[in-house]
Amino acid sequence: MPVLNVNPTRQELNRLKTRLRTSVRGHKLLKDKRDELMKQFMDVVRENRALRRKVEEGLTRANTAFAAAAAVMSPEMLEQAILYPRESVSLEMGFQNVMSVNVPIYSFHTTGSAEGSAAPYGFAATSGELDDAVEALSQVFQDMLRLAEIEKTSQLLAQEIEKTRRRVNALEYVKIPQMEETIKYITMKLDENERASTIRLMKVKDMLLKEAIQERREEDAKAVRTSADAGPTQV
Repeated sequence: MPVLNVNPTRQELNRLKTRLRTSVRGHKLLKDKRDELMKQFMDVVRENRALRRKVEEGLTRANTAFAAAAAVMSPEMLEQAILYPRESVSLEMGFQNVMSVNVPIYSFHTTGSAEGSAAPYGFAATSGELDDAVEALSQVFQDMLRLAEIEKTSQLLAQEIEKTRRRVNALEYVKIPQMEETIKYITMKLDENERASTIRLMKVKDMLLKEAIQERREEDAKAVRTSADAGPTQV
């Protein structure tokens, strides 16, 4: 793992150690976030599977009922019966925060008809199969809306999981090892410089000691010569 291009100084070493501690904490938080996102995602996937099966069964019943109604009614009468709906539907969308992911929340409201009279036609000129088809569609509509909400949620969670996984891998396999190698490199450099400084100081100390010894010897020799030149002491 190549080291970072930094100066091997003690200040840089302290800065890298601080960054390493922050990266380790961030790595742990991101791993916890990834695990929780995976748990949420699996719950959403299970609900999506069950809801999709329910919606498919409801749509199958509605299509079967419409096919039966088309078989006993003329195309013109069938089109006229469902041409002008009595109800209007308004769709509202909100957001819910799930592990820092804003997932959509859909809700709808119907207006324009009294309760129990949602069918846009009279019952005298239509068949019972058409009533069954309209009823089946009205029952499956809420599940279809919830299915759209769940599928969008699963898509957003999957994107966030992939983004978080890449960040975790980048920290675990690139950033943190690179900072550890750089810290090791700077520490070795500082130790090497410290040993070199110690050796230089020891050499300087030896040189100073030798000079002091030499000066002392010269002073002693000078004192001896001075005493010899002065001759014996008269009593």
